[in-house]
Order: sequence, then structure tokens, then C-alpha cells
Amino acid sequence: MLTVILILLPLTLSLILLTIRQEKAIRQFALAGSLVEFGVAVAAFVQYKTSCHCNLLFTADWLSTMGVSLKFGMDGISLLMVMLTTFLLPVIILASFSHSYSRPAAFYSLILLMEMALVGVFVAFDGLIFYIFWELALIPAYFICAVWGGNDRIRITFKFFIYTFVGSLFMLVALIYLYYRTPLPHSFDFQWLYAATLTPVEQTWIFSAFFLAFAIKIPIFPLHTWQPDTYTVSPAAGSMLLAGIMLKMGLYGMIRWMIPICHHAVQQYAPVVIILAITGIVYASVIAIRQSDMKRLVAYSSIAHVGLIAAGIFALTPNALEGAVIQMVSHGVNIVGLFIVIDFIEQRTKTRNIGDLGGIALKAPRLAIVFMVIMLQRRVYVVDVPAHHVWENKCNHGRGGRFIVVRNGRFHPADDHDFLDRNFPRAFP
Repeated sequence: MLTVILILLPLTLSLILLTIRQEKAIRQFALAGSLVEFGVAVAAFVQYKTSCHCNLLFTADWLSTMGVSLKFGMDGISLLMVMLTTFLLPVIILASFSHSYSRPAAFYSLILLMEMALVGVFVAFDGLIFYIFWELALIPAYFICAVWGGNDRIRITFKFFIYTFVGSLFMLVALIYLYYRTPLPHSFDFQWLYAATLTPVEQTWIFSAFFLAFAIKIPIFPLHTWQPDTYTVSPAAGSMLLAGIMLKMGLYGMIRWMIPICHHAVQQYAPVVIILAITGIVYASVIAIRQSDMKRLVAYSSIAHVGLIAAGIFALTPNALEGAVIQMVSHGVNIVGLFIVIDFIEQRTKTRNIGDLGGIALKAPRLAIVFMVIMLQRRVYVVDVPAHHVWENKCNHGRGGRFIVVRNGRFHPADDHDFLDRNFPRAFP
């Protein structure tokens, strides 16, 4: 039930917030609610068992004639993303206390609603439910940026919405096609989607559809053009939500969907994706150096950082995949920290122009130390991942492939028949 509570709690809190009128009470209630949500996530972390593939599983029938069920659970990567989301939300809400927003009840309600959708993406074990939460996360993000953003926010936010929504439609088409390729009776259950029978050509088309949706969300060069403007014009909380958590949906989707389902296509097109990712690293880094606005500088550096993560995913080696997951957590923490420092500086100096900010280290040495620690975190991040994640690696073995199993942060190959018997009894009879 903890997975269901993680979804329903922020939804309930967001609705209650709309009934509160005093701004101070709204802030305190939002912060308290986000801390309770983090407490539930910690409880899930404590109950997590590395001996099981899927923990805290909840299943309920919903549109059973169409093969759709309310199936939620956690494996290692889901757990890490849920912990990251629920940890960062109180930090983001607390950082927003220094601002006085118009319609604060709506503002903080949208933040909690977005948390609900993000958690739903990471714990959904049904393809259609995954897609619903994927789209739900876009709605509050759009309104947070469009209503409380800066100059030219409507045009910039609309561009962001169109980019991500169109990419998501390609993913929906791919999911529907996969549904009809699953064994009878057709189902959107992850295990059944993993069992879909696809020719190499079909895998290429499915890969292309998924990649377009995920690459826009991350974003990967050259599908990044919505990101710098959106991060810059968004309110501080919006920038943190987009950069710290929302883009992890795309990276998570690559690991959850593309590697298990499109194994032949992934092997074939991995060099292309790596070239795009590395091009993005170099391009974004060069552009970042030339920026005078601190927010835009961080936005472009984020493109470079996530490009590195995407390249690690498509290196298709255990160490690279393990490093990519760790870097997803690292990026979420440090990018939010950077935006908090930038917001702190902007509130006190009324500018984000780097040329006007010389000598801050002399006047605010503690801030300079915090800023340096956050910057160094981009280079060093050590974590013991209590993970147990599985995907299928059939690149070289066809039907008789092997699996990569993650236990306690370590990747191990496992015989496919043994793994299927223990974890996929329905999908692979």
C-alpha cells in the first residue's frame, strides 16, 4: 500500500491546499505535507528487500478487458527516483518561502500535484498508467511556468508544452503498437510488454518513437532548444522541478523501456545516440562559457551533464549503466542546489548578470563555500545504491539472451531461463 499512499498523499494535500486562505498557513502546510511524503518514502526504503525483483507491489483491476491494471511497485531504480523526488520537494518548497507569489494556494498545490505525477511515473508497472502519469506531470509544470514565470513566459512555455506533448504522442503510438504485439490476452503490464514479439524493423520504429519522447524530455542535442529559455523564464521552483526531477523521467524511460524492449535497435543505434550526446556535451559546454546570465549558464551546463548520463546508458556496459543511475541522483541534487544559490544571489543583488557580481566571495564567504561544494559535487558523488533492477540484454544472444541484474548497487549477469522462471511467469510461460 505504500506505493499507493505515495501517489494519493500529495494529490490529497494539493486539493486541501486550495481551501486554505492565509499565505503563511499555505506554505507551512505544503512543507509539512512534503515532509510527510518523504517520510513515507523513507518507510518504503526501509521495507525494501533486495532479494525481490518488485517490492511493495499493489495491483487492482481497471479496464481489465483492455489489459489495463492499476499496478504499482518499486525496483531499485524506481526506489532511487522516488527518494530523489520526495527529498527534493521539501527543499524546493522551503526555497520558495522567500518569494511572495500571487495565488499561493494554487502555486503550492500545483507543486504537490506535480510530485504526485512524478512519483506515479516512477512506480507505475503498467504501460498505459505510466503514460497517463507522464502526461499529468506536464500539466502543473506548464501552469507553474506560464503563470508565475518571467518575461515572454507564454511563448516560451507554449514551446516547451508543444515539444514535450508531441514527443509523448509518439510514445503513445509505440505503446499501443506494443500492446497488440504482446502474447494473448493482450496487456499493458510491463512484463507482457517486455514479452512483445518484434522484428528488427519493428524494434527500430518503436525505438525511434520512444527515443523522440525521452530525448525531448531530457533533453538531448538537437532536441534541446526549448530548455534554456524555459529554465530561464520559469520561477525558481519551476526551474528546480524541471531540471532536478522532471528530466529524470526521460532517462528513467530509456532504462525502463528502450533497453528491455528494443534490444536489437539499441545495439544498432547506440553509437548514433552516443555521438548526439557527446555533441551536446561539447556544444552546451561551449555555449555555457559564453553566458552572462547565471540561470542560462546552469541550463546549458545541465544539457552537458545529462548528455553524459545518456551516453553512459547507451554504452551498454554494467559499469556505465550503474554510473548513469548514480549520476541521475547526483544531477538532481546539485542542479537544485545551484538554482537555490542563484535565486539567493538574485534576491539580494537584483541581478543574475555574472559581470555585475564580482567580489561576492569576500562579502558572503559561507555562500561561496556552499556554491563551491555544489559545483564540486558535479565531479564527485559517492552512494551505495540498494538497487535491484532488471532488464533484458539480448543484443548478442537473440532469444536465449542473458539478463543484467542489479543487487546492492552491483550488476550481475543471470541466466535467462532461471530469471524468467522466478520473475516473469506470466509473460514468459
